[in-house]
Amino acid sequence: MHILFSAKISEKHRTALKNNHADLTFNFCEGMEEAESYLPKADVLVTYGEDVTEAHLEKANQLKWIMVISAGMDEMPLKTLEKKDILVTNARGIHKVPMAEYVISMLLQVYRKEKQLFEYENDHVWGKHAHMEEISNRKMLVAGTGAIGQEVARLAKAFNMTTVGVSRSGRQVEHFDETYPNTELEGLLGDVDFVVSVMPSTPETYHFFEQRHFKAMPEHAVFLNMGRGDAVSSDVMLEAVQNGDIAHAVLDVFEEEPLPEDHPFWDEANITVTPHLSGVSSQYVTRALGIFEQNLNVLKQNGTEFVNQIDVTRGY
Repeated sequence: MHILFSAKISEKHRTALKNNHADLTFNFCEGMEEAESYLPKADVLVTYGEDVTEAHLEKANQLKWIMVISAGMDEMPLKTLEKKDILVTNARGIHKVPMAEYVISMLLQVYRKEKQLFEYENDHVWGKHAHMEEISNRKMLVAGTGAIGQEVARLAKAFNMTTVGVSRSGRQVEHFDETYPNTELEGLLGDVDFVVSVMPSTPETYHFFEQRHFKAMPEHAVFLNMGRGDAVSSDVMLEAVQNGDIAHAVLDVFEEEPLPEDHPFWDEANITVTPHLSGVSSQYVTRALGIFEQNLNVLKQNGTEFVNQIDVTRGY
């Protein structure tokens, strides 16, 4: 079996994989440009996902499985994958710890006035006038109740928050006091303090949050998006903050990335911009390759129970 990596990984990880699977052939590359010549003989492709095109799949005549060592499937040629009946799995869930910590850190940043405190520090001002608030005993709504959403809700419980989740199915999952289908979102927003979006990018979630949703939120609400940038229009988001429909927005993902230098988000005092790094962790590759090796062992044994198998007709 021939395993091709277009995803760049360290020599430490390369050595471990070769030692653990001495019966397999590995080609480790640092991008698809280098990997392209190996595609015709690859049985398995390991990628970050954004570098695979229809043309690449046409060259990969032996390809049985693609392991995407990220969670996003936005740029994958799903229709071609379906047509060629290629198994796709991803690293969904490995981001849950850093992303949940990001949520808590950002909400504390807003409520404990850290921007203002940094300004005081930079200006050498002994400023004790920052209006501090507590995030404890608040109500949080999480849009997207998968592994990441559940970890966000679990950490929120450490602050005695009431947790409400919305998802496509509305099914009850761990760490949420209540769960509802997406269709009921608007009616749930009137008494929440925090709204956290961890939704994937699908046709159903494109511009999911509309002007009416922000107007339904209390004026003191904080909206945080770390799922996909296209869950809300940039214009709608900016209008919601500038009109005072909500108190603050924390944005880690955007419709256009990198966010242009002249984008108005940068200059809004009540918008916190971070450069799509909520899932960053020193443990990222180790966790992703752990899932890859689980699935590799299933494949070697001709099994069918793969971790994080993607329904390519839906994109998740």
